[in-house]
Parts: sequence; C-alpha cells; structure tokens
Amino acid sequence: MIYIRKNKLNIGHLSTAYHTNFILMESDDLGNDLKIDINWILFGTGPAMIEAFKNKKLDIGYMGLPPAIIGIDKGVPIKCVAGGHVEGTIMIAKKEYKDMNQLDNNMAEVLSQFKGKLIGVTSKGSIHEVILSYFLKKYDLSNEVDVKNYGQAEFIAMNMKKGILDAGVGTPALAVFASTILDSHIIVEPKHLWANNPSYGIFLHENLIETYPDIIIEFLNHHKKASYLLRNSQSLAAEKISKTFEIINKNYAESVLKISPKYCISLSENYINATMEFVKTLKNLNYIKKELTQENIFDPTFIRKVHPEQDHYSI
Repeated sequence: MIYIRKNKLNIGHLSTAYHTNFILMESDDLGNDLKIDINWILFGTGPAMIEAFKNKKLDIGYMGLPPAIIGIDKGVPIKCVAGGHVEGTIMIAKKEYKDMNQLDNNMAEVLSQFKGKLIGVTSKGSIHEVILSYFLKKYDLSNEVDVKNYGQAEFIAMNMKKGILDAGVGTPALAVFASTILDSHIIVEPKHLWANNPSYGIFLHENLIETYPDIIIEFLNHHKKASYLLRNSQSLAAEKISKTFEIINKNYAESVLKISPKYCISLSENYINATMEFVKTLKNLNYIKKELTQENIFDPTFIRKVHPEQDHYSI
C-alpha cells in the first residue's frame, strides 16, 4: 500500500460523533502501538470517501454501508471488515408535526404530513437518503414529497430554522443540533427507520487486507476498546470525543450517544442481513447494477479473531 510504505496510515472519517475515531484520535495510543503515523482525514460524506479510496488516497475508512456498496458496484477495491453501530438514522421536524407515537406507529401517516413540503437529507447515496427514498417509494409519496440533499447535515437544521425545510433525516447528531437552534423534535426514532440498519462499518482498501494483516488486527483491537467505552462509559467517551471534536462540548456529545446506543464492532448476522436488504433496495432504486453478494462486501476474517463473542448491538 503506497501510504504504509511511507510509514503512514491514512484513515478517513466523518463528523459523526459516535464513531470510534473520535475516541482513538484523543490519544497517540493507536499510532504508538502500530508504530506508524496516523493521518486522520475528515470527509463531509461517504460518497466523497469512496472517491478517495478509488484514487488510492485512503487505507481505512469509517463509512455508511450504502455509499460503500455503490462504490463496490463500480469497482472500488474495498471490503467491510468490522461493524460499528446500527440504527443511526432519525427523522426530525418542527413541533407542529406529529411523531410515530401520535400516529399509531404508522410510517405512511407520518410521511404524508409532508405532502407538498420539503424534507432535507444528506447527500444522494448516503444511508439516510437511501432510507428516506425507500419509504417514500414504498408509500407512493416520491412525487408528492420534495427532497433536498445536503453535503453537511448541519445545514439541514439551519434551513429548518429559516423555514426552508419542514423536516430532516440524518444522524442523531442532527436531532441534538436542531434542538439547540429551533423548536424541533424526533418524529421517527432509529428503531422505526430500518431495524438493525448498519449505520457504519470499517472499510479497508484491498491492498491493505492482502499485505498488512497485523496492522488490521491491532487497529480492530483499538476499535473494539473504543466501542466498549461508547456502550459502557458514555460520560468518559463523551469527554474524549469533546476533546477531539472541539466544536461540541461533553454534554452535547453525551446527548448524541444516548439516542441510539447500539455500539459494537461485530459483523453480526442481523448486521449482514440488513446490509443485504440494502443491496436489494439500492438495486430497485437503480443505484447499483450488480447483484452483489456478501463476499463482494464483507471480509469477516479479522473480526472473527478480534470479536469472537456474541454481538452487543441488542444489549
């Protein structure tokens, strides 16, 4: 791999506060244990990270599964070697709109509130956009509800405040940020937006898999420890995240962590099955052309060694 030969490991990440990278970035432990320089690179979206993998600028990436699947379909040489979190998508709206509980858990009724309205969502091909597109198509609302894509989720909340948008779909961080600048609430919780949906995983360039297995194992060991912290010591995890992600404070980070606390690194059966359902959806939405298999997307070799125990997503 061209970067490791220069004694550097390029790791791409997003601004999602509950990804383990923000905990790993808080100290030099990962680089010291790997005996290599870590170059952390922030990306606005998963599709942008795919381009970096394609251009051989990344070794490892924290990314949602749909953008990765779209990239794999186009021949980008990456594989998912570990999980990270499930059910990381929420839908928010202004307080005048009813939530799932108020509408008897009827998703069609919730979405029908936005006929002739505008919903903001992250970039096309992101996990949040794919989920929203799936439900709009399922309930024949694609031509009745308008959707606007954003490169950064923060702009969704800002445009809701300005009255440009009536609702938004994104990560739990979107819900917390929106609540600080306008009178909003979560109208669809993570559990209702695709059970067990794999909100992110760890992807590697295939050259790294073939050449540096020891580095992968050590990285995943650190990923596992950070995931444990997210599950079991959220106050400490939030403190570390706020030190790394300086634009948010500890209380803000802890609020994000609590919305959907399903953190683990396992490639569980539910995680993989939910991913393969995404493959079907992406094919139906014409995002991909091939009938991708598990083997095209996953390499479970390393996670079986690092996390042989039962997964923790449901705990």
